[in-house]
Amino acid sequence: MESNAGDDDTSKNLNDFEKANLDEAQESRLLGGRKEKYVDLGRKICVTILVVAFIVGLITFIIQIDPNNQSDSCHDNDGLVVSIIRKVMPRKQPQPDKYTQALRKALMFFNAQRSGPLPKHNNVSWRGDSGMKDGFIGQNLVGGFCDGGDAIKFNFPQSFAMTMLSWSVIEYSGKYKAAGELNHVKEIIKWGTDYLLKTFDSSADTIDRIYAQVGTGDTSGWTGKIDTPNDRYCWMRPEDMDYPRDVHECHRCSDLAAEMAAALASASIVFKDNKKYSKKLVHGAETLYQFARDKRGRYSADITDASIFYNSTSYWDEFIWGATWLFYATGNTSYLERATS
Repeated sequence: MESNAGDDDTSKNLNDFEKANLDEAQESRLLGGRKEKYVDLGRKICVTILVVAFIVGLITFIIQIDPNNQSDSCHDNDGLVVSIIRKVMPRKQPQPDKYTQALRKALMFFNAQRSGPLPKHNNVSWRGDSGMKDGFIGQNLVGGFCDGGDAIKFNFPQSFAMTMLSWSVIEYSGKYKAAGELNHVKEIIKWGTDYLLKTFDSSADTIDRIYAQVGTGDTSGWTGKIDTPNDRYCWMRPEDMDYPRDVHECHRCSDLAAEMAAALASASIVFKDNKKYSKKLVHGAETLYQFARDKRGRYSADITDASIFYNSTSYWDEFIWGATWLFYATGNTSYLERATS
């Protein structure tokens, strides 16, 4: 009896143990399934958030493409696809037209002809500072432009070139701006006018001379001695010049003075937004024009070296030219009367 009772107790204990194990397994399966449901639910929530974020970003992207377009065409699927493609795909920069290319090359010529300490953004890589000793004690003549094929600096053709550049800006500033060259051409003009202002006493009301030329080009009778350098006989890079250059001045040079007056007066219109500099240019132009009227003569008769290259036969045309630009710059009708009478 005691044995059967013990067996019954053992059997009961086994049944209880198996039941406990069964309950634990069922609980594990139930909890496991519930965990999988939670994981799936979390994934769905994340995907939903990502989709919503993508849609919001896409809508914002489309609005940025054309925020002002309120027409029905913005709902056109084809137009939308094209707009997105245009926005996403890298754009090839259009080539400038032939006229713009020609303009940039023409202005590049002036960059190549610059004398003095060149700015870092000068786009002619093979040019450097030159003519850094030009002038003499008390008279700094560094700067300006070299002549076409050598390093001589002639005020006469340089003044005419600055006048024509200024005229082109006055007439076609919008075209220069569209080509991205307006600031460039104004910088070139200022480079020239800054130098011209150095070649006479631009702060005075009256003057008695102009430093009209730096360097010598007449090779007749040149002996080739080292102590007599000549800018035309010895062809070299302006950067390699290491000798003091001759400075030629004139005291009766109506043609040159009036030509320089035209250059400064026309440039004063270009720089009218810079009132201080524009006023300085006008003052210099008026001083030069008065000198031209008071001390009459041809500059090339005063400077024999200049007569070989840029000879002048009269000054009456420069009187008209200079007075015309001074009238436009100042509005003073006395200049108009001188230009037309």
